[in-house]
Amino acid sequence: MANRYTLIHLTDVHAVADGLLHGCVDSTAEFGNALDTVVAAGQTVDAIVLSGDIADQGDEPSYRLVARALEKAAGDLGAAVVVAMGNHDERGAFRSALVGDRKGGEPYDVVSWVGGLRIVTLDSTVPGEHHGELSDDQLEWLASVLAEPAPDGSVLVLHHPPIPSVLPLMDGIGLREPERLARTLAGSDVRIILAGHTHSATAGTLAGIPVWVGPGGAYAADTMAPAGRTRGIPSQAFSRVDLTGDGVITTVVPMSSAPPVYELDTEVLLSHLAGHSG
Repeated sequence: MANRYTLIHLTDVHAVADGLLHGCVDSTAEFGNALDTVVAAGQTVDAIVLSGDIADQGDEPSYRLVARALEKAAGDLGAAVVVAMGNHDERGAFRSALVGDRKGGEPYDVVSWVGGLRIVTLDSTVPGEHHGELSDDQLEWLASVLAEPAPDGSVLVLHHPPIPSVLPLMDGIGLREPERLARTLAGSDVRIILAGHTHSATAGTLAGIPVWVGPGGAYAADTMAPAGRTRGIPSQAFSRVDLTGDGVITTVVPMSSAPPVYELDTEVLLSHLAGHSG
C-alpha cells in the first residue's frame, strides 16, 4: 500500500510587488495569508505546489517576494516546494528569481521527488499567448519519465487544465489538443493532475485520471455571471490534496476575514455528539 502524502495546492497567485492587482486586490498579501494559515494549522504537509500564474506581470521583484514567503513556510513545515509556469509568468524571470537557475527561455519541465511520490511539472505555456500547448518533445519526455512506475505513484502539475471549463472565455485560452496528453498518460501511474488557470475549482477526468483545477488564490472567476459577461469576484482559496493508500482526496480551503461561525474543542464536540446518537 502506498504511503500517505498531503500536498497544499495553490494556483493563480498573481503576485504584485508594488501596488494592487486590478487596483483592488493585495494578491501578495493573500498569498502570505494562505501560507500562514497552513503553517498555523500545525498539520503534516509534504509539499507546497504552485500551478502557475505566480507573478501577474512575470517580473523578478514579484517572484522574489513569493520565493521568500515559500522558503519560510516550507522551512516551518519541512515541506518540499514545486512550482509550474503559467501564462502570466515569464520563463527567464521565473527561472532566475524563483527557482534559481539560468536556463532562460527553455520550458520548465522537471521531476521532483517527495519520498516515493513523483511530481512531474509540465510547462504548458506559449510565450506571449494565453492558451496552452504541449509539444511533441514534451510529451515524449513525459512518456520516458513515466515509463518506470514510482513507488507511490505520480502527480502531474501543469497550468492549463486538460478538461473543458464552464467559463466561455476558456474556450479560446485553454489547453490545445488535450487528447494528446491523454494518450501519453493512458496506463501510467499518474494518480491525479493538478492545474489552475480558470480561477474556479473544477473536477474532472482525463484518461481515467482525476483532474483537479484549483480555485484562484488571488480572486475567483464567477461561473454564474450573466450571459455575455466575465467577472472576477473577491474570493480567495487554495486546496489540500491528500493521497491516501488507495485514493486521492481534494479539499477546497476558503480564505475569509470574517469571524468563525463557531470554534469548539474537537474531542468535546465528538463526546457531545456521541451522547446524542441513537
